[in-house]
Amino acid sequence: MNVQDQFNLVAKEYDGNRRHFIPCFDDFYISTTDFIAKTLDMEPRRIFDLGSGTGLLASFWFKYLPNAEYVLCDIATEMLEIAKRRFSGVPNVKYDILDYSKNLPGEKADLIISALSIHHLEHEKKRALFKNILSSLSNSGIFVNYDQFCSENSKINEKIEKYWIEGIKSSPLPETEYDRWLERKKLDKECSVIQEISWLKEAGFKNTDCIYSAGKFSVIIAQK
Repeated sequence: MNVQDQFNLVAKEYDGNRRHFIPCFDDFYISTTDFIAKTLDMEPRRIFDLGSGTGLLASFWFKYLPNAEYVLCDIATEMLEIAKRRFSGVPNVKYDILDYSKNLPGEKADLIISALSIHHLEHEKKRALFKNILSSLSNSGIFVNYDQFCSENSKINEKIEKYWIEGIKSSPLPETEYDRWLERKKLDKECSVIQEISWLKEAGFKNTDCIYSAGKFSVIIAQK
């Protein structure tokens, strides 16, 4: 299966199982969003969420920026259907079924966010995407990537992977969902945090750094 098919398959269970897959869920999603939102040097008027899925990440940002216009972008239509139910009756949340590795929404955004999606792209597509994101941001716009990464050191990476997988396997996650996750994991094309930061700088971003990291999960922020 491709990425679109895999995520359509698990759409209904996706949010409920996130905490099993992400042991640092609260820090990764909630604490980092709180920090960024409270220290922004501008008031974003338009926000793109790339690979938004069920709208989980956007829901955390919405608490801080309820008046911004949100554009939730994904290729998995069933995921976006769940997002539409999440934001039912909210007129400033829009939806765009697209492959963001090929094109982004037409208007510029002040803030572009993404969670656990970009690591599915081949490295060259990541580098091309970062250039497109830069072009799609307004002046001094910000890109935040909450994602899954590998370690620069292969031996350490093996230990982190093993620890992570064993933790998921021993969690209350149903065996069928664990097996589906292993299949989705085959689609991962991780880079290291150091690699991604270098590609962001290569694309033209400034003030780029990793503001959170725990095991497989890190959050990188970059400003135009």
